[in-house]
Amino acid sequence: MKKPQTVALDALDLKILRAVQEDNLAPQRVIGESIGLSPPAVARRLQNLRESGVIRKDVSVVDGHAVGRPLTIIAHVTTENERLELLDAMKERFLRCPQIQQCYYVTGDMDFILIFNVRDMAEYTELTRALFFEGGNVKSFRTCVSMQNIKTDGPVPL
Repeated sequence: MKKPQTVALDALDLKILRAVQEDNLAPQRVIGESIGLSPPAVARRLQNLRESGVIRKDVSVVDGHAVGRPLTIIAHVTTENERLELLDAMKERFLRCPQIQQCYYVTGDMDFILIFNVRDMAEYTELTRALFFEGGNVKSFRTCVSMQNIKTDGPVPL
Protein backbone atom coordinates (compact mmCIF):
# COMPACT_ATOMS: atom_id res chain seq x y z
CA MET A 1 0.00 0.00 0.00
CA LYS A 2 1.52 3.31 -1.01
CA LYS A 3 1.79 6.20 1.41
CA PRO A 4 -0.50 9.14 0.55
CA GLN A 5 1.15 12.39 -0.36
CA THR A 6 0.49 15.62 1.53
CA VAL A 7 -1.48 18.10 -0.57
CA ALA A 8 -1.63 21.85 0.00
CA LEU A 9 -5.23 22.74 0.80
CA ASP A 10 -6.65 26.22 1.11
CA ALA A 11 -9.59 27.36 3.24
CA LEU A 12 -12.11 26.71 0.45
CA ASP A 13 -10.83 23.16 -0.08
CA LEU A 14 -11.26 22.51 3.66
CA LYS A 15 -14.81 23.89 3.57
CA ILE A 16 -15.64 21.63 0.61
CA LEU A 17 -14.16 18.63 2.40
CA ARG A 18 -16.23 19.36 5.52
CA ALA A 19 -19.36 19.60 3.38
CA VAL A 20 -18.83 16.34 1.47
CA GLN A 21 -17.91 14.45 4.65
CA GLU A 22 -21.27 15.51 6.06
CA ASP A 23 -23.27 14.80 2.86
CA ASN A 24 -21.49 13.39 -0.17
CA LEU A 25 -24.62 13.79 -2.28
CA ALA A 26 -25.00 17.51 -1.62
CA PRO A 27 -25.36 19.31 -4.97
CA GLN A 28 -22.35 21.39 -5.98
CA ARG A 29 -24.68 24.38 -6.21
CA VAL A 30 -25.59 24.01 -2.51
CA ILE A 31 -21.94 23.58 -1.48
CA GLY A 32 -20.96 26.59 -3.59
CA GLU A 33 -23.68 28.78 -2.08
CA SER A 34 -22.61 27.87 1.44
CA ILE A 35 -18.94 28.76 0.86
CA GLY A 36 -19.14 31.50 -1.78
CA LEU A 37 -18.05 29.60 -4.92
CA SER A 38 -19.75 28.87 -8.22
CA PRO A 39 -20.83 25.26 -8.93
CA PRO A 40 -18.16 24.87 -11.67
CA ALA A 41 -15.46 26.03 -9.23
CA VAL A 42 -16.69 23.49 -6.65
CA ALA A 43 -16.67 20.78 -9.36
CA ARG A 44 -13.07 21.63 -10.35
CA ARG A 45 -11.90 21.56 -6.74
CA LEU A 46 -13.68 18.27 -6.06
CA GLN A 47 -12.09 16.77 -9.16
CA ASN A 48 -8.63 17.93 -7.98
CA LEU A 49 -9.27 16.54 -4.48
CA ARG A 50 -10.20 13.16 -5.98
CA GLU A 51 -7.29 13.06 -8.44
CA SER A 52 -4.78 13.97 -5.74
CA GLY A 53 -6.11 11.24 -3.43
CA VAL A 54 -7.35 13.58 -0.70
CA ILE A 55 -10.82 12.13 -1.38
CA ARG A 56 -10.06 8.42 -1.59
CA LYS A 57 -13.54 7.23 -2.54
CA ASP A 58 -17.19 8.12 -2.50
CA VAL A 59 -19.36 5.63 -0.62
CA SER A 60 -22.67 5.15 1.13
CA VAL A 61 -22.56 4.03 4.76
CA VAL A 62 -24.91 1.06 5.21
CA ASP A 63 -26.48 0.21 8.58
CA GLY A 64 -25.39 -3.36 9.41
CA HIS A 65 -28.48 -3.99 11.54
CA ALA A 66 -30.76 -3.08 8.63
CA VAL A 67 -29.15 -5.71 6.37
CA GLY A 68 -28.87 -8.55 8.89
CA ARG A 69 -25.23 -7.99 9.90
CA PRO A 70 -25.60 -6.55 13.39
CA LEU A 71 -22.39 -7.73 15.06
CA THR A 72 -19.20 -5.67 15.29
CA ILE A 73 -16.18 -7.55 16.57
CA ILE A 74 -12.76 -6.13 17.38
CA ALA A 75 -9.87 -8.60 17.24
CA HIS A 76 -6.37 -7.98 18.59
CA VAL A 77 -3.93 -10.20 16.70
CA THR A 78 -0.37 -11.03 17.72
CA THR A 79 1.97 -12.52 15.13
CA GLU A 80 4.40 -15.37 15.63
CA ASN A 81 7.01 -13.88 13.33
CA GLU A 82 7.50 -10.31 12.08
CA ARG A 83 9.43 -11.15 8.92
CA LEU A 84 8.31 -8.71 6.24
CA GLU A 85 7.03 -11.31 3.78
CA LEU A 86 4.92 -12.94 6.52
CA LEU A 87 3.51 -9.59 7.62
CA ASP A 88 2.76 -8.65 4.00
CA ALA A 89 0.95 -11.96 3.50
CA MET A 90 -1.17 -11.29 6.59
CA LYS A 91 -1.98 -7.76 5.43
CA GLU A 92 -3.04 -9.10 2.04
CA ARG A 93 -5.19 -11.80 3.67
CA PHE A 94 -6.90 -9.19 5.84
CA LEU A 95 -7.40 -6.84 2.87
CA ARG A 96 -9.15 -9.59 0.88
CA CYS A 97 -11.62 -10.43 3.68
CA PRO A 98 -14.86 -8.49 3.09
CA GLN A 99 -15.99 -8.91 6.72
CA ILE A 100 -12.96 -6.93 7.90
CA GLN A 101 -14.05 -3.32 7.71
CA GLN A 102 -10.90 -1.84 9.18
CA CYS A 103 -7.38 -3.18 9.69
CA TYR A 104 -4.63 -1.46 11.65
CA TYR A 105 -0.99 -2.55 11.92
CA VAL A 106 -0.09 -1.19 15.35
CA THR A 107 2.63 -0.85 17.96
CA GLY A 108 2.30 -2.27 21.45
CA ASP A 109 1.31 -5.66 22.82
CA MET A 110 -0.45 -6.77 19.63
CA ASP A 111 0.41 -6.37 15.96
CA PHE A 112 -2.98 -5.88 14.30
CA ILE A 113 -6.37 -4.56 15.30
CA LEU A 114 -9.18 -5.77 13.06
CA ILE A 115 -12.77 -4.52 13.01
CA PHE A 116 -15.19 -7.13 11.70
CA ASN A 117 -18.84 -6.91 10.67
CA VAL A 118 -20.57 -10.29 10.86
CA ARG A 119 -24.09 -11.66 10.99
CA ASP A 120 -23.42 -13.88 14.04
CA MET A 121 -20.75 -15.62 16.11
CA ALA A 122 -20.84 -18.67 13.83
CA GLU A 123 -19.64 -16.53 10.93
CA TYR A 124 -16.90 -15.04 13.09
CA THR A 125 -15.81 -18.52 14.22
CA GLU A 126 -15.44 -19.57 10.56
CA LEU A 127 -13.38 -16.44 9.86
CA THR A 128 -11.05 -17.08 12.80
CA ARG A 129 -10.36 -20.56 11.49
CA ALA A 130 -9.58 -19.32 7.99
CA LEU A 131 -7.73 -16.12 8.88
CA PHE A 132 -5.94 -17.02 12.09
CA PHE A 133 -5.50 -20.79 12.26
CA GLU A 134 -5.29 -21.88 8.62
CA GLY A 135 -3.79 -18.59 7.39
CA GLY A 136 -0.79 -18.95 9.64
CA ASN A 137 1.65 -16.68 11.48
CA VAL A 138 -0.84 -15.92 14.26
CA LYS A 139 0.52 -16.46 17.75
CA SER A 140 -2.69 -15.38 19.50
CA PHE A 141 -5.78 -13.25 19.15
CA ARG A 142 -8.22 -11.61 21.55
CA THR A 143 -11.81 -10.87 20.67
CA CYS A 144 -14.01 -8.02 21.91
CA VAL A 145 -17.68 -7.93 20.93
CA SER A 146 -19.19 -4.47 20.63
CA MET A 147 -22.31 -4.11 22.73
CA GLN A 148 -23.17 -0.83 21.02
CA ASN A 149 -21.43 1.10 18.23
CA ILE A 150 -21.41 4.69 19.42
CA LYS A 151 -19.35 6.45 16.72
CA THR A 152 -18.19 4.56 13.66
CA ASP A 153 -18.15 6.89 10.68
CA GLY A 154 -17.04 10.23 12.02
CA PRO A 155 -15.50 12.70 9.60
CA VAL A 156 -11.80 13.55 9.57
CA PRO A 157 -11.45 16.74 11.65
CA LEU A 158 -10.35 19.64 9.43
